[in-house]
Amino acid sequence: MAESKKVLVIGGGFSGLTAAVETAEAGSEVILIEKTPFFGGRVTQLNKYFPKLCPPNCGLEINFKRIKNSGDVAFHTLAEVEKVSGQEGNFDVTVKVTPRFVNDKCVGCNACAEVCPVEIPNEFNFGLDNTKAAYITHNQAFPFIYAIDGKHCKGKACGKCVEACKYGAIDLDMKPETLTFKVGSIILASGWDPYDVAKLDTLGAGNIKNVITNMQMERLASPNGPTGGKILRPSDGKEPKNIAFVQCAGSRDENHLPYCSFICCMASLKQATYLREQYPDSKANIFYIDIRTPGRYEQFYWKVKEDPNITLTKGKIAKITDDPATGNPIIEAEDILSGKKIKQAFDMVVLATGMVPSTSVSKIPVEVSYTPEGFVMPATLKKGVYAVGTLKSPVDVAKSVQDATGVAIKSIQSVRR
Repeated sequence: MAESKKVLVIGGGFSGLTAAVETAEAGSEVILIEKTPFFGGRVTQLNKYFPKLCPPNCGLEINFKRIKNSGDVAFHTLAEVEKVSGQEGNFDVTVKVTPRFVNDKCVGCNACAEVCPVEIPNEFNFGLDNTKAAYITHNQAFPFIYAIDGKHCKGKACGKCVEACKYGAIDLDMKPETLTFKVGSIILASGWDPYDVAKLDTLGAGNIKNVITNMQMERLASPNGPTGGKILRPSDGKEPKNIAFVQCAGSRDENHLPYCSFICCMASLKQATYLREQYPDSKANIFYIDIRTPGRYEQFYWKVKEDPNITLTKGKIAKITDDPATGNPIIEAEDILSGKKIKQAFDMVVLATGMVPSTSVSKIPVEVSYTPEGFVMPATLKKGVYAVGTLKSPVDVAKSVQDATGVAIKSIQSVRR
């Protein structure tokens, strides 16, 4: 196939993976690039999907297998687009690849991590624990090849990983590469980031140890997370039996994110079930402005609401403070339906932080206009360039997959025109 008839997919989260495999299996060659060392995006950090409450690694594993079995998908990790020029059917793309310092001889034996003397905050677990500078994110990571964090590795001055590796997989001499591609169409699928909770000072984020985000809660509940799936509060490892969930932490707020982040209500309802299943004597209180469970998700809401140990309180949180004696966060809020003010201590508080498009911070080098919040405006993309999923608006995994499948068809049309 001519180079210009290939499709470039930027972003290896669930949207990008879906677009890549659907495009390839329809007969077009695909180049898939991902800026991190591993594919799967935010979905790899989740414990369960709503509303079925099944683990996401099932769907991810299927897509990883489809990519591995496909001769039509070439993929590159630690890769970012630097330049795009041209037009539909004939784009020139320049991609910079950061060195992984580990080659394809790696068998995932963990010897490099065992001897690595450098510990760094574990970004995959949102800083809830540490990892080594030689690391793999989790036991089902793809590709299952270790990566070495070049920002923190001591390099040849240390070299313990080189000595420990029996397979010659460590190469500390790897240099950055520049790759160029000619492609017929481009799919933008660079995903989303959680809203920066440091901006939510009245909610105690970053200042109170037992106030965490919804994504941190996912990692605490995940079997491959920092506590092996046991929900424990960060300050002292205590089992939290009374948790408050705070909705719209940054969302629907003209000072932060003026839009609804779509997934947050469902995420908190789901996480309340994590707590209730793990600790039968536990209680959850969800503080909300409006519970939004669109379409078929309404039934999940009804089911969760039937649990007598889950309370839903309509009211905004005014302030969260810390009880230094117990480490308990104290919530001050208004119960709108009763007209009363609430001041109550909890073992832990989970903030339902909003969804922000990755393009709000890191723009993609293509001609496009953005909303003030950083979302791509699809109508402004040039012909042959398509955006999917959370780049356009906040959506859940199911809608991202549907969108990516539709865009796969459009990208094939572009290369065949």
